[in-house]
Amino acid sequence: MKEEKLEDIFKKIGPMFDIEEPEAGHRERFLEKLAASSSDKNLRKKSFSWWKPLSIAASVVVLLGLFIGNRFLDTSMEDRVSKISPEVSNTEFYFANLIEQQVKELESKSSPETQNIIDDTLFQLNKLDSDYKKLKEDLLRGGNSKFILSAMIQNFQTRIDLMEDVLNQIETIKTLKEQDNENLTI
Repeated sequence: MKEEKLEDIFKKIGPMFDIEEPEAGHRERFLEKLAASSSDKNLRKKSFSWWKPLSIAASVVVLLGLFIGNRFLDTSMEDRVSKISPEVSNTEFYFANLIEQQVKELESKSSPETQNIIDDTLFQLNKLDSDYKKLKEDLLRGGNSKFILSAMIQNFQTRIDLMEDVLNQIETIKTLKEQDNENLTI
C-alpha cells in the first residue's frame, strides 16, 4: 500500500462526511445537560464525602486493636510460666538440654536389633512431653503451684530415667551380640 497524503484521503471520502449544521439550540441543550450531569456528581460526592474519613478512622482503630491485643494476649506459654515461677524456666532449660543430648546419643546407637526399643522410647517421650504441656497449662490456670511444679520436675526426671534405662538396655544388647559373635566358630 502506498503512502497517501492526508489531503488526498479527505478528497476521496469528502462527500461521505456529514456537512449539515446541527439544529438550532444544540449547543445550549448540550451545555445544560453537561451542567446537570456535573451538578449531580457534585451532590453525590458531597453527600458521601464523610464515608472516606470514617472508613480510614475505623481501619486505624481495628489495626490498633489487633496490635494491642496481640501484644498483651499473645505471650508465649513459656513467658507466662516464667512470670509465675522463674525457676521453672531455668530448670526446664537444663532438663531439656540434658534430654536432647540423651536422645541424640540414643539415635546414634540405632541398629536393626535396637530400632523397636528406640521407636518405643521416642513414643513414650512424646507422651511425657504432652503431659508436661498439660501441667504447664494447669499451672497457668492457677492450680496448686507447689504440687504442679513438683509434678513437672518429676516428669523431667521420668524422661531422664527412661533414657538411661533404654541406653543401658542397648548396651546390654550390644554386649550380648558381641559375645554371640565371639562364640561362633568358623
